[in-house]
Amino acid sequence: MNYLLINGFLVNEGICKKADVYIKDRKIEKIFSSPCLENQCPPGATILDIQGCYLLPGIIDDQVHFREPGLTHKADIASESRAAVAGGVTSFMDMPNTIPQTLTQNLLQNKYERASEVSLANYSFYMGCSEDNLTEVLKTDPKQVCGIKLFLGSSTGNMLVQDPVYIENLLKNAPTLVAAHCEDENIIARNTTFIKQKYGEEPPFSIHPQIRSKEACYSSSSKIAEVARKTGARLHILHISTNSELALLDQDTDIQKRHITGEVCVHHLWFTMHSYPALGSTIKWNPAIKTSADREALRLSVKEGLVIVATDHAPHTWQEKQESYFRCPSGGPLVQHSLAVMMELVYQGVFTIEEIVEALCHRPALLFGVEKRGFIREGYAADLTVVDPRQSFTVKPNPAKGEYNSKEGYKEAGLFYKCGWSPFAGTTFHSTVKYTFVNGALVFENGKIIDEESKGERLSFEKK
Repeated sequence: MNYLLINGFLVNEGICKKADVYIKDRKIEKIFSSPCLENQCPPGATILDIQGCYLLPGIIDDQVHFREPGLTHKADIASESRAAVAGGVTSFMDMPNTIPQTLTQNLLQNKYERASEVSLANYSFYMGCSEDNLTEVLKTDPKQVCGIKLFLGSSTGNMLVQDPVYIENLLKNAPTLVAAHCEDENIIARNTTFIKQKYGEEPPFSIHPQIRSKEACYSSSSKIAEVARKTGARLHILHISTNSELALLDQDTDIQKRHITGEVCVHHLWFTMHSYPALGSTIKWNPAIKTSADREALRLSVKEGLVIVATDHAPHTWQEKQESYFRCPSGGPLVQHSLAVMMELVYQGVFTIEEIVEALCHRPALLFGVEKRGFIREGYAADLTVVDPRQSFTVKPNPAKGEYNSKEGYKEAGLFYKCGWSPFAGTTFHSTVKYTFVNGALVFENGKIIDEESKGERLSFEKK
């Protein structure tokens, strides 16, 4: 089906303007800079009047954990891709710490095949590293795979790599971008010993930034950045949480010329360490949420174009998150609410809408070299999100009640996460995603998945 979107405010490439967009055969066929006259309406097009709404490129999220295979009691590609499109995310890049871990090219291909069957959003999957699979990693096709994931800090599905010879050989020879989780395990172990001596086995969650400390983050990030500069590698530092790490990134105004780049996640832009007493386990992430000063520095880095913004969407069940501190897994569901958070920061005056589109859509596309996505341009894939800035909603209390279904998720809660809870429970957001198009198909409308047959496409990349 072809569509003509009229009367919306198109936000693209630093400009917000009134424009109409014609979608034909899965592509953006025509952009009418001034309102399309009735006699210009393409024959056979379905007209969608989005008056007063913003029309954005579909969001590209470069870091999600959709938990398939092996951890599907928490989430799966089908459920979380529904949550993604409900939040305006049309493309995702998924991490390798599943069961089994994605450490061979065959296992990587299996994930692509599964996504082709069930994902509503476009997809790519990282190749994972362990200390004995370098040969497999170097087979990664840079035009078909978003990147290589290196865990320098332990996380769910431990794939910790600490061998300096492996790390240097990887960075020297990697055929594509290497994305790194950076936390120093020795510092974390030392901090953990201190906290256990002080609090015992059940400390408050507010100690999380003392264990996963700023020192632990910077120590790891600075070491890998030094190796990247030595080898000339393309290094992407994930979920930066401290002011000090930002200085490690290349500052070139053209993100495609940078060798060391960075990502900031929405939870580090929204919460601070002062949020722990009230929210506890629901905001336990690795790396930890840090100080108000760190948050302000991260926000400034978004405004200045230094970083991209993503989620690190990493769901666990509500029951798992009720465990005591040392037993409670780190991570939470975010992909349905990343745009809501960023739009709320626009509402609060922290960002402009043009700035969040740069950070969520344009810069991720350029950084990874995503082919013909991330912008509203004629000839590009019609991945589009329509946001109504006049329609508020409040996230319901945890956990969600009732049964999950594919079209409405947990209907009463308005959540599509399989885990059925959100760290934003009780938060009111002043903007709502009304429509999401993936490859020209209208898959989400007014709170419901309306096209379950359409499937996303495998992302492809232009590597230089």
